[in-house]
Amino acid sequence: MSVKLTFLGTGTSQGVPIIACDCPVCTSADPRDNRLRSSVLVEYGGLTIVVDCGPDFRLQMLRAGVKHLDAVLLTHNHKDHTGGLDELRSFNLMERKPVNIYCEPYVEHSMRQEYSYAFTEPHYPGAPEWRVHNIDGAHPFKVHSNACEPTLVWESAKGYHYERPEFDGPVTEVEIVPIQGWHHKKKVLSVLGYRFGDIAYLTDMNLIEDEEFEKLKGLKAVTINCVKRTGHFSHFSLPEALEFFERVGAEQSYITHMSHMLPCHADLDAELPANVHPAYDGLVIEG
Repeated sequence: MSVKLTFLGTGTSQGVPIIACDCPVCTSADPRDNRLRSSVLVEYGGLTIVVDCGPDFRLQMLRAGVKHLDAVLLTHNHKDHTGGLDELRSFNLMERKPVNIYCEPYVEHSMRQEYSYAFTEPHYPGAPEWRVHNIDGAHPFKVHSNACEPTLVWESAKGYHYERPEFDGPVTEVEIVPIQGWHHKKKVLSVLGYRFGDIAYLTDMNLIEDEEFEKLKGLKAVTINCVKRTGHFSHFSLPEALEFFERVGAEQSYITHMSHMLPCHADLDAELPANVHPAYDGLVIEG
């Protein structure tokens, strides 16, 4: 099954350029050095899926011309990966469907705190319409087309109500393999990466246990996060990212979640091995 992955954002939590910085990376004229917060758009098996929904989500959707969305997969609960969830209201309005969100239970707990108005009953008129599905790092899960979902009907000052016409068409669904990682070597924060066919997207990790590498065999492309050259308490350093890529052995490897502490895109690309590349916003890879 073919897969197409578009990098919507490849920057760290502050993005690049960061506010008030005049370093060579933040002032670079190369558009590849302008990095929104990390997220990808995945077209897989006829479905359109976004991984992470950060503060730049609205701009990312407009820039990529996305008009249809089947699901959102969340890697973890940090603000740079969940800060745009309210913007999913636009898909509620335009597609007249709830948005399916897949995440670990602790991420849903954070959502219920941060976006309490989206979960309260009676529902506040115009609040996001989500369907949250709990997943874990141990078991593959299936994502289905939002065509199966009931239709949202808007009533002014009352909000949405659901029409449930019986869906009698074929159910389009894909199986996704989660990869369990940790955002801190002391295992204080779980993060999920995802394998879509021959492409795997991982970010915000600095520990991946040995058994998870079995899920990463035979890849055409893989990504991992790297904030800077040297060690970091919750992200891979550049040497650690290169070691990860060598162990996985994918045909092509891509660094994402990059900060301004790494060199400009052109300089970094020139120093990396031939099959390793710094990703950039708008880059498309296929498998």
